[in-house]
Amino acid sequence: MIRFGQKYRHFAHNSGCACHNPALAQLSDRMTLDLSRRGFIAGVTTSIAALGLPGFASAQAPSPAAKPTFFTNLRLFDGTGTALRGNVQILVTGSRIAAVDTGNNSAPTDATVIDCGGRVLMPGLIDAHWHSMFAALPVNILLGADAGAINLAASAEAQRTLLRGFTTVRDLGGPAFALKQAIDEGLVAGPRIYPSGAMITATGGHGDLRPLTELPRTSARLSLAEQSGGAAIADSPDEVRLRVREQLMQGASQIKLVAGGGVSSPRAPLDMTTFSEPELRAGIEAAADRGTYVAVHAYAPQAIQRAITAGAQCIEHAHLMDEATAKIIADTGTWLSIQPFLSDADTGVLTGPSRVASLQVFAGTDNAYKLAIKHKLKTAFGSDMLFSAAHAARQGIMLSHLDRWYAAPEILKMATSGNAELLNLSGTRNPYPGRLGVIAKDAYADLLVVDGDPTADIAVIADPAKNLRLVMKDGRVHKNTL
Repeated sequence: MIRFGQKYRHFAHNSGCACHNPALAQLSDRMTLDLSRRGFIAGVTTSIAALGLPGFASAQAPSPAAKPTFFTNLRLFDGTGTALRGNVQILVTGSRIAAVDTGNNSAPTDATVIDCGGRVLMPGLIDAHWHSMFAALPVNILLGADAGAINLAASAEAQRTLLRGFTTVRDLGGPAFALKQAIDEGLVAGPRIYPSGAMITATGGHGDLRPLTELPRTSARLSLAEQSGGAAIADSPDEVRLRVREQLMQGASQIKLVAGGGVSSPRAPLDMTTFSEPELRAGIEAAADRGTYVAVHAYAPQAIQRAITAGAQCIEHAHLMDEATAKIIADTGTWLSIQPFLSDADTGVLTGPSRVASLQVFAGTDNAYKLAIKHKLKTAFGSDMLFSAAHAARQGIMLSHLDRWYAAPEILKMATSGNAELLNLSGTRNPYPGRLGVIAKDAYADLLVVDGDPTADIAVIADPAKNLRLVMKDGRVHKNTL
């Protein structure tokens, strides 16, 4: 296990807010050393059976229903419009929506009928910036538990993510391939995961979590953080190309490159620029050769502009962008995936250089969203929660923060059909080819039934335990309190 120096010890008492923290490397090392990808899946199954955990047993995705499901007496938000629709019924067969019925037809004779009681039915939510393995694992688990407990904790958080109404997430860093596989195979319940694998960074950049005792680096010796799959360090176009191909080989649906500094990396201030343009271009071309795209971590104008010049199709964060940078993003049709961080309530109180960086982000959030609206940027919602179950539970609250800049229907569209459009950039590497984020014929049957009207008050989404009455993913009901 990696041991970190004095500069990093303040993290033992704080939760990270943006992408990486030295604890991530320690967690990744434990998982990689103790469990293989198949070992994780076998371990989850064995642990559930041996320990007799009823919560985990109920978390397993149920077998596909033999009967179709027919939703009646509802008001529909279809993910694309702005107003609710009445006089409509939804038929689900298998994992897909078979019909959006406006003819007041009777339910099929073999269907399970669910009366929504006049409530709103809407698509499942999508989080475009999530860390499946690290969102809610506290420091004492990262440093003290064995790998089996860590993986079980991550699978439990996956279930909680689903029950918050987030039926799909785009994972922007971490060894989530095995968890994705376990969810897809029905061993545990959780959202669809679009994995990036290791975030790829330059030496000394955000994501380089090595202690100074591991310097100097040589090509013949990978750090433990790199061996874990949590991060990959590259310092030339050829090395970037290699690391990108390794993530794609493992099943990455998109790639995460780090072009600048970050909040949770004390040696990488937000204003720094890391990868050169040729290095960025090499990674972007390697991803494009395999039919997908690169999401580039960048806060400051220079890093953002360099990434776009190199061909990036999506920028993560961008809280420090200026007017000229926003115009470049607009002119090139680049996606902006940004998180509405407003205060310590969203991140935990950091210390040292990370505190300085977090205050810069808070100060830049309002201006960044105003620029995004002014220049009509293609904007995605992500929450970027890390290392705290309490903060992970704020996923819906983070979405509700957007009411400072957008009307409720716009927020819902962003977190459903809008984010689904971003996911489609994965092209031939898309692990879930089909329509997400909408209620339409042949779309995936990811549905929520909600108390209250989220198109009038987005705060309804902020309390999922109370207001989400039904959660369906892939045609399977995971919660029903109707």
